[in-house]
Amino acid sequence: MLLWIILAAALLVLLISFFTFWLCFHSPRKGQNDIYNYPTEEQYLPHREWALRMIRAMAAERCEIVSVRSRDGLRLTGRYYARREDAPLAICFHGYRATGLRDFCGGARDILDRGFDLLLADQRAQGDSGGHTMTFGIREREDCHAWVRWAAERFGPEREIVLYGISMGAATVLMAAGTPFEGNVRCIVADAPYSSAKAIIQKVCREDLHLPAGLCWFFLRLGARLFGGFDPEETTAAAEVKKATVPMLILHGEDDRFVPCAMSAEIAEANPLAERHTFPGAGHGLSYMADRERYLALVDDLLRRAVGK
Repeated sequence: MLLWIILAAALLVLLISFFTFWLCFHSPRKGQNDIYNYPTEEQYLPHREWALRMIRAMAAERCEIVSVRSRDGLRLTGRYYARREDAPLAICFHGYRATGLRDFCGGARDILDRGFDLLLADQRAQGDSGGHTMTFGIREREDCHAWVRWAAERFGPEREIVLYGISMGAATVLMAAGTPFEGNVRCIVADAPYSSAKAIIQKVCREDLHLPAGLCWFFLRLGARLFGGFDPEETTAAAEVKKATVPMLILHGEDDRFVPCAMSAEIAEANPLAERHTFPGAGHGLSYMADRERYLALVDDLLRRAVGK
């Protein structure tokens, strides 16, 4: 009898772990690869029509679909917008359950207007990239390095590179910064990054879903290890930034209701190379929308110092 109770309990733990893994880490879900799937929450509505116009405009721009292999064998894809052979290259990484065209709907045009080439990378398990598991930056940071190597091999090792990420993409580029790049990465721009997978997931469980964060994390981490093949506690953005050797600009909205603004403060405190600025009243990933002039001035200042643009 005791054996059956133990087996039943183990099966229940496995089922809950799989269910939570599926909800949090599995991809794709209906609509998440739709470039026009713009958020409908209150903070986003004032910007919706402008954003959709910008998405349509960028989708119509001529680009080359490029690809690279991840360390674990996935085919990763991206949209490469070429301007000049000697131009610096901005490699951009979108957020969780999103697309590059959506998350960089305005920023992509500003990058091109500043004389940069642009690569909008599809994160693993999203867009046209392979895989079915999102890892909150744990494996994505290796994918970032794969794209940097791709650029160095295609354009030469001297090609100047800027890494730019939003939300999970911001955590991705900051986690990648802890390992030396095999390419000429000059600086990093990170918009609304979270400090760790554990911190952001527990925050969502506790504050948004009103569930016990510690218990949820137990099942989520177990599910990630059993069914996703990764440990979400393997590293954090804050830990990797401590080892970074390139300048980093961290931007965050003070009214971010998804990734608390305090998380980027924790990251910035880890390395004196990290410069942080916040935007009053701005929601998650909406600092650009809230004060475009100031946002671009901060980015331009970093680019002048790092790549001379």
